[in-house]
Amino acid sequence: MFTVMSWNVENLFTPGPAEQADFSAKLDALAAVIAAAEPDAVALQEVGDEAALEALRTRLGADWISVVSTHFEARHPIRVAWLSPRPLTDVADVVDLPVRLSPVTVDDDGTAITRLGRGGLAVTCTTETGVEVRAVTAHLKSKLLSFLGGRFDTTDEGERARYGVYALNRRAAEAAALREWATGALAGEEAGRRVLVCGDLNDTLDAATTQLLFGPPGSQFGTGGYGRSDRGDRRRLWATGY
Repeated sequence: MFTVMSWNVENLFTPGPAEQADFSAKLDALAAVIAAAEPDAVALQEVGDEAALEALRTRLGADWISVVSTHFEARHPIRVAWLSPRPLTDVADVVDLPVRLSPVTVDDDGTAITRLGRGGLAVTCTTETGVEVRAVTAHLKSKLLSFLGGRFDTTDEGERARYGVYALNRRAAEAAALREWATGALAGEEAGRRVLVCGDLNDTLDAATTQLLFGPPGSQFGTGGYGRSDRGDRRRLWATGY
């Protein structure tokens, strides 16, 4: 058994003196829930700085370790991270969009990106029984729209529709990047390892951007094909948590 908790910890930044009490209370609450769940690893999203992550790790105990992504957006430097009471090895940032989808246009000025906005972070964690799990966490583009000039709203419905498409295209390309990572993990040198993709996907289980992560269709939990192995199994991911 390998248990992973995934948690968007909402702008976990080290605060100024006036907010220190609230910050400490938040860390205590996070640590209490994690400790009670006793996961093998915790995938975090919206970690603001390494000092805040270290403050949380310290509350969990000396046996816990942490790793944090190095890639993030400069204008809003939230990132993803891992916490675990077990060794985390083969740490790697996942940042590039698939070559055939890149660059992706993100605004009316033609600004284009070739990387995930908040990046992903891959690790290997080994269970008590020696089973290696290769895992990645990510935080995909949200549905919150931001317009030119730093605006978060518009009365131009054409503009709103365009920026909705920009956001959707970006989130889909980021999901495809995670799928590309998973495909490599399932088929490359790491073939035979358990592979886990988790994080804040900013959409529902039925969304197209989530569904494309699964790989070959036809045998998710609750479907008639789940109990029958087929040639797609080695490339397939299953939704195991909500």
